[in-house]
This record gives sequence, C-alpha cells and structure tokens, in this order.
Amino acid sequence: MDRPHNKRLRHGRFSEQGRLYLLTTTVADRVPIFREMCLARLVIVQFRQVQDEGLANSLAWVVMPDHIHWLIELRQTSLNTLMQRFKSRSARLVNAAGGRQGRLWQPGFHDRALRREDDILEVARYIVANPLRAGLVQRLGDYPHWDAVWL
Repeated sequence: MDRPHNKRLRHGRFSEQGRLYLLTTTVADRVPIFREMCLARLVIVQFRQVQDEGLANSLAWVVMPDHIHWLIELRQTSLNTLMQRFKSRSARLVNAAGGRQGRLWQPGFHDRALRREDDILEVARYIVANPLRAGLVQRLGDYPHWDAVWL
C-alpha cells in the first residue's frame, strides 16, 4: 500500500519554470511546533529568501502549527531543489532557535501544478483560510502567519 509520503511518489515529478504550484509539507510527527510565533516567523523568512534568490515567486502562503501551504511560481530551479533548500534552511534556523535537534520536516512534499485558467485567487483564499477552517481563529486577520500578493 502506498503511503502519502512514500518516496515512490516523487519519481517522475516534473518541474516547469514559470508554472504555478501549490506545495504542502508537514512537520515530522505532526508536532505543532509553529504555535511558537518566533519559530513560525523563521519559516516565513525562508519563503522570502527563496524569492530574493530568484528561485520562486511566493504568491500566497500560510504557516499552520504543524504544516505549511505555499503557492509559488517556479523560477530558476526544480521543485525538489526548491523544497530541499527551503526545508534544510528552515530546519537549521528553527532547531537552533528552538533549542532542538533532529528532523523538523517529514520526508517528501505534496505538489499540485496549476493551470493559468485555474482560479488562482480561489486557491490563494483556500490557503489563507486554513486557520479559520482549523478553528484557530474567528477572523482571518487574527492569524499572524499568512500572506498573499492579492489580499
């Protein structure tokens, strides 16, 4: 039986520069480490770092207590390289700041390529509304760890 994070899911993954992707990755063992604001902010710094390096344009994202959703336009790299850099750098920062060791992220990630015809605003709204659906806040503006270029 295939499991969601089975390494075989990554075989044949195609990365197309200029394509929009919805990326999701989860904290190891679903530990809600990003309830601590300072640790969540370190992940956000990495979203911005990736953009500053020209690897991807961050269009929308949310850092939930135990996972992230990230809408990007892929630029000068592959999905695998992008996520490896993001996860490695954020893990080093979060582990150092949180006084922890070991794996931060579960292996692998989920990606969904979007067509330009897809309602990109609807996908962005889905991403940033995650805290509402999870019952973490009553109003979107009350959750501090999200952003979208349109909202």
